[in-house]
Amino acid sequence: MDVLNGLVALANFVLVPAIAYGSQLALGALGVTLVYGILRFSNFAHGDSMAFGTLVAILFTYLFQSMGISLGPLPTALLAIPFGIAGAAILILGTDRLVYRFYRAQRVKPVILVIVSIGVMFVYEGLIRFIIGTGEQRFSDGERFIISAREFKQMTGLREGLALKTTQGLTVVTAIVVVALLFWFLNRTRTGKSMRAFSDNEDLALLSGINPERVVTVTWLIVAALATVAGVLYGLDKSFKPFVYFQLLLPIFAAAIVGGLGNPLGAIAGGFVVAFSEVGITYAWKKVAVYLLPEPLEPSGLVQLLSTDYKFAVSFVILLIVLLFRPTGLFKGKAV
Repeated sequence: MDVLNGLVALANFVLVPAIAYGSQLALGALGVTLVYGILRFSNFAHGDSMAFGTLVAILFTYLFQSMGISLGPLPTALLAIPFGIAGAAILILGTDRLVYRFYRAQRVKPVILVIVSIGVMFVYEGLIRFIIGTGEQRFSDGERFIISAREFKQMTGLREGLALKTTQGLTVVTAIVVVALLFWFLNRTRTGKSMRAFSDNEDLALLSGINPERVVTVTWLIVAALATVAGVLYGLDKSFKPFVYFQLLLPIFAAAIVGGLGNPLGAIAGGFVVAFSEVGITYAWKKVAVYLLPEPLEPSGLVQLLSTDYKFAVSFVILLIVLLFRPTGLFKGKAV
């Protein structure tokens, strides 16, 4: 019985949160890796692109709630996601036309585009704070739990309860659907194949008659969709605060680089590697250890390697290790 209680505690505090967080990071890392693989630069404005798409979705969520429109047990924000994607797409495509296109025409080195994207990041951040402020926004509604800890205890008779939040279940299901659609698009459609060809060899793709501006536009549209979905899911699961999305840039880049920058499959794997590392290293393992270890070996301390305040430091260390020992990542993306 103690073993079962230990496994439930492990699932409740480590496995379920890490799977949900990993799904959010994977979607964010997919956007980063697409930009790197096709447009050939690291987009440091991606975290704030997520924040802007989420911001638009939040405003429409509030509008729908004021009109009495809801999805019952599901969050109303799901209805607002298409509007968030549209808002993010307008902002990102506008930025591309006004800023990135000029530098692409000059065929500048990727590092120049990276510096430009840092400038764009600060502009986005200022715009977001001007519109919605710097405070925390909670916009999740509907049923909070698929199953609560109390219900789980009553069903199983165990001492430990497993709580599965609606937002966590929604995150995992949405991530699976979005990733499946993306891979279908890249592998089965003519436009997706054009994007892959452009990524593999730009000059040969141009000789084949592929329109580079169309590839760029479609890439940014997909990035806007991925950024908004990832941002909204993260905001529903936790909360929306502009600065937090800026901080998310580090674990997102760590996920993309761990998996192999430019490799979509690697971005997904990297998202879960980073998520499980962050959650596992910052979790106090005492509760699980008490159930699984014999009484003489039970720890007196929390058995916590790092405080949760240092969660993003874990991503930084992972990033350093990968860059030092395997810069192409687990799935051999393009060398950073």
